[in-house]
This record gives sequence, C-alpha cells and structure tokens, in this order.
Amino acid sequence: MTIAVVDYGVGNLFSIYNALEHIMAGPELITEPEDLRGFDGIVVPGVGSFGRCMRRLARFEPALRSALEEGTQILGICVGMQVLFEGSEESPEEGLGWIDGKVVRLPASVLVPQIGWNTLSIKRDVEILEGISDDDFFYFVHSYHCVPADPSVIAATTEYGQEVAAAISEENLFAVQFHPEKSGEKGLSILENFVRLSRC
Repeated sequence: MTIAVVDYGVGNLFSIYNALEHIMAGPELITEPEDLRGFDGIVVPGVGSFGRCMRRLARFEPALRSALEEGTQILGICVGMQVLFEGSEESPEEGLGWIDGKVVRLPASVLVPQIGWNTLSIKRDVEILEGISDDDFFYFVHSYHCVPADPSVIAATTEYGQEVAAAISEENLFAVQFHPEKSGEKGLSILENFVRLSRC
C-alpha cells in the first residue's frame, strides 16, 4: 500500500509528493474522492486561504471522514491542519469540525504572515514527533493559527508573539502548522514517522 496525497486544486503539491517519494513512501496524487480507499495513510496539504481550501475540499469530506473512522492515518499540513477545525476568522466557510476549536489571526504585535524557521516546544510524547527535540527548526508560512477547545490535543507549540499550536495529535489524526516537506532532515523524519505509523 502507499500514501495518498489529496490533490484538491490548491497549492503546489510537488514538494510534499517529492518528499514522500524521497523516503520511499510510494505517494499517489488523488484527484477524486472515490479513489481514496485502500491507502495506508492520507496527507491533506493546504496553501492559501481557509475558505478557498474548504470550498475545494468539501467534495472529499465524506471519503476522508470514512477513512478516519476506519482508522486510516491522516496528516494535515499548514492550511490542511486549519481545515480540521470548526472554522476560521479568515473566511465564513465551515471547517471539517474534526477538532473542536477555531482558527484565529496571529497577534498584531508580530509581522504577519510568519515566514521562516522556528523551533518547537514539545508538549506530549507522541510517535509522529519521535526523534524531534525542542532545538529543532521547522519552516512556517502562515497568518492564522489553530486554537483547540481542548488543549490536550496539542503535541507541540511554537513561539511567535504568543504560544501557537504547531502540531496536534488525536488517535489516528495528526496535523502540523509548519511544512515538514520544506524543513530538511527533521521534517523528513516526521514524514517517515507518519509513514511508519500508517503501515503498522
């Protein structure tokens, strides 16, 4: 089996596809919801605005929910993390609502969007962050951040004007605000952890 990358028409998918190919995950770009069945894991990327991503992703929602309920490992990246929540200040569209909480704009005290490298603060010992320490840098590009209703789902945070959720983990659902596919060897380590979990 392989890893599916949901191609719903937003952003450049080649960086995540190439990163997964580099670690021999056997990625496939999936453009139709009915083709999502049978994969070890599913990656939901996201670039641009919350509303545009949700409008494009909506037709995949039933297939993605089915996969989640069947225990398939799912990884959201950047806006692919934000769409897991109930909604965003950025757009009126509803999110998937898989994680209770909202997405809000970064504080006015910092330069927005955040573009660049930042370290994590690990909050929970979760398998997808195995081998990652507080000193490791990851690449962020975002103007909004996720605020879970239940903080216990947060696996790691980063500091940017305030403490910001950088990774969440809940059963077979994982998501990161940063781009692991653009974060060098440590980013590849996270993708390798995801693939390993998917194939367990």
